[in-house]
Amino acid sequence: MARVFITGSSDGLGLATARLLASEGHEVVGHARNEQRADDLGKAAPEVTRVITGDLSSAAETRSVAEQANALGRFDAVIHNAGVGYREPRKITTADGHAHVLAINVLAPYLLTALMAPPARLVYLSSGMHRGGTPSVEDLDWKRRPWNGAQAYSDSKLFDATLAAAVARRWPGVLSNAVEPGWVPTKMGGPGAPDDLAQAHLTQAWLAVSDDPAALVSGGYFYHRAPRDVLPAARSSSFQDRLLDELARLTGERLPAG
Repeated sequence: MARVFITGSSDGLGLATARLLASEGHEVVGHARNEQRADDLGKAAPEVTRVITGDLSSAAETRSVAEQANALGRFDAVIHNAGVGYREPRKITTADGHAHVLAINVLAPYLLTALMAPPARLVYLSSGMHRGGTPSVEDLDWKRRPWNGAQAYSDSKLFDATLAAAVARRWPGVLSNAVEPGWVPTKMGGPGAPDDLAQAHLTQAWLAVSDDPAALVSGGYFYHRAPRDVLPAARSSSFQDRLLDELARLTGERLPAG
């Protein structure tokens, strides 16, 4: 059985993924933004063995999450599930000076990847909206552009897909993939979302633990356990390198050599 760490697992798809993996006998370590949400997770999924706390909009707390995770030993898989959506009508700036969407959706998974002991498998949640993302590393914090919440979200999900592919290329000993869960009626997706909620958490769990040869790949982009086309920029090594360089500049951490 595998040991799996799932960020943002106190509700939504993260909670569903944690419950599924735990029901299959895997050891699941959850994550919540604060103690109240950790308590909520403990009540909703008592089978989760431990909950790490930390607000991923904060660089210091994200580093603390990495430290807490490393103290538990190397994981077999890490699922970077935590994220915020496209409904921020105005730009929110974190205490570190970053756009809120960028900090949680991109900087946090990058920092955790850079700071945690590399697991055997990494799974990053992207979105179909990544296809509307802009493949540029200019002004990631929206300091010079007028705020556009939907565009900021699309960009962040393109960067997540790119990060997954970049890690797959840089770390050949790790299986790193991205998942498009679909537009489903979660708190983030909204009640009118048309895709099947019952399917939305299955692919990330499959990629994290399955011995199915189709899951034992790296650098893929998946939807409902099947490969799906990704914006070509995500597979561009030059764009990957530019993005990694910019994320290293923004966080002060370079991705270690594989």
